[in-house]
Amino acid sequence: MHLLENIKEGLRAIQSNLLRTVLTALIVSIGIMSLVGILTAVESIKNSINETFSSFGANSFDIESKGYTNRFRQGGRAEKAYPPISYLQARKYKESVSQNMRVSLSAHIAGAVVVKYNNIKTNPNITVTAGDENYLLNESFNLASGRPFSNQELENGANVVIMGGEVAKNLFKERSPIYKNIYFLGKRFKVVGVLEESGSNMGGGGADRRLLIPLVTGNQLPRSRALTYDIKTTILNNDNIDYAMAEATGIMRKVRQDQLGKEESFEINRSDSMLKSLNDISGYLKIGGSLVGFITLLGASIGLMNIMMVSVTERTREIGVRKALGATKKQIRQQFLVEAIVVCMLGGILGILLGVLMGNGIAKLIGESSFFVPWLWVLVGLVVCVAVGLISGYYPAFKASKLDPIESLRYE
Repeated sequence: MHLLENIKEGLRAIQSNLLRTVLTALIVSIGIMSLVGILTAVESIKNSINETFSSFGANSFDIESKGYTNRFRQGGRAEKAYPPISYLQARKYKESVSQNMRVSLSAHIAGAVVVKYNNIKTNPNITVTAGDENYLLNESFNLASGRPFSNQELENGANVVIMGGEVAKNLFKERSPIYKNIYFLGKRFKVVGVLEESGSNMGGGGADRRLLIPLVTGNQLPRSRALTYDIKTTILNNDNIDYAMAEATGIMRKVRQDQLGKEESFEINRSDSMLKSLNDISGYLKIGGSLVGFITLLGASIGLMNIMMVSVTERTREIGVRKALGATKKQIRQQFLVEAIVVCMLGGILGILLGVLMGNGIAKLIGESSFFVPWLWVLVGLVVCVAVGLISGYYPAFKASKLDPIESLRYE
């Protein structure tokens, strides 16, 4: 009996026991679905995060005062707090960097702000930020309508504002807010632009609940304490970012007058550092998901082996007839292995389809993400199906091939 004929015979045996085949395939499909589903969800979420962070660019870094925003290190020990970066220091740094760096300065003015237009008010969840001419570029914020601040508005501290998409929707519905007057922080501001909606990928509404005013305007607003200025530096060419960060460190030490041999009074954070942390977390999720999937598959393989053992017992007379007609031990093993592998492949294909749908559904519930097919894990799933079929089917096939033909023919 040739291998092709053996495969056909295995398929005929599967068809004759269709209900048992379907139930066995479902056991395998549940295991594959859990494996592929979890890994698809992790990969889909990771891709969504990568797309979000790629808009910020991996060629930028932020400078902030050390210990000013986070007073405690890991372990609960207090960290020395240095004075916040002043406006003059931020301006001096910006003027001192090389031409291949684009520096933006910004300051958090207020949070939980209520914005009014005529008799319409927003919820107290709006953030007001002051920024310079490079802020929109460095933060990768795009304008949906209107224009950026003019040089005259930036220099003179005009009461103009660029609003987020959600703020514009709440206050103006379908009307254009451009050159309309709104009120917040006790002052009147003219709307000159509206930011594109950023969605909820990064949480907190992104730019949607933000109001941007000129940096000089923010400096002129009444406040109870000094503003803390944030510095973001973007590398404009393909220069080594580590070299640029070293240059920025030297300039900032001079600006902050940090003494030689003493630690810096500021810290520099790369924009992709959070992305690396999230990638590490997704790696742990993959490991956990793989363990859950393989444990489920282990249960499925045990169930498959049990069913194949029952099949060998039920078909003892058939095995005896085949051996009497000249079938070899190898051919008997092949037949039962083919049956086990085909059952696993049928269950695996169904499990992969359900797993991809389930994984993308979970990712969609967590956050915005495009439909994603993890081809690597699909291939791994198919390989795992073949491996499960071989492992689960080998012992029953080996047992079937060892049966004595005379005793098998007598079996009732």
